[in-house]
Amino acid sequence: MRVADLTVPGRCLVMGIVNVTEDSFSDGGQWLDIDRAIGHGRELVAQGADMIDVGGESTRPGATRVDPDVEARRVAPVIEALSQEGIPTSVDTMRASVARAAAEAGVAMINDVSGGLADPEMYRVMADTDLPVCLMHWRTVRFGDAAGTADHGGDVVADVHETLATLVDNALAAGVDRGNIVLDPGLGFAKSREDNWALLHALPEFIDGEFPVLVGASRKRFLSAVRDDRGLHGVPADADPATAAVTAISAQMGAWGVRVHNVPVSRDAVDVAAAWRAGGSRG
Repeated sequence: MRVADLTVPGRCLVMGIVNVTEDSFSDGGQWLDIDRAIGHGRELVAQGADMIDVGGESTRPGATRVDPDVEARRVAPVIEALSQEGIPTSVDTMRASVARAAAEAGVAMINDVSGGLADPEMYRVMADTDLPVCLMHWRTVRFGDAAGTADHGGDVVADVHETLATLVDNALAAGVDRGNIVLDPGLGFAKSREDNWALLHALPEFIDGEFPVLVGASRKRFLSAVRDDRGLHGVPADADPATAAVTAISAQMGAWGVRVHNVPVSRDAVDVAAAWRAGGSRG
């Protein structure tokens, strides 16, 4: 399996989220039951998802880490069931043991929001499994919850470029294949509203680099703030229209994939972006 095997020709990939957790910020507890989680994964694929990202541990602000065995027991059965049905999956984990269990269950990608830094064994597991991996930027002294705003040295875009380059070097040194790497700028992880918008504005810089880019803006607080500015305070799902707008922008710019909760609106956005890009080549 290579990133190229997962890439969707002609358009941005849509990665649907299944949180098998008690406390994820927008859907915690909804899919904790394994059968319901599997059903939700199928539903997201029917709605247009190309891949399902399965996570067993929340990183919302204030979250506490779960036991690694509990995390593995949450995600492995879901991954195995979906994989057996031919549905590509990724595992959202910062633990090498969980990544290995997911690989044994048939996962197609390891998606580590710590970029491999939270577990000293993660890079080795990434190399051993020979799976595509997503390395995300998250500057923190304690991996666990994404609360607060980190010090990015006054230039968040430069910091993300430099840190992602270091993560790539770490992965390559451990034996990860260069063709198996996807990068994620880490929107919403220890970043201010201004940081997130600066990164989105600089998205073409990342997309023009060597590695494919995954954008994970779905229901993040900086998107909810678009409504807050108009006095419309609601729940995280109310940010789905804003998420779809970011999806359209990301897809039009050439992002490899977007990771979203609400698949139908983002798949529509991806398809509109693909049609727009195709329209430029007519004649």
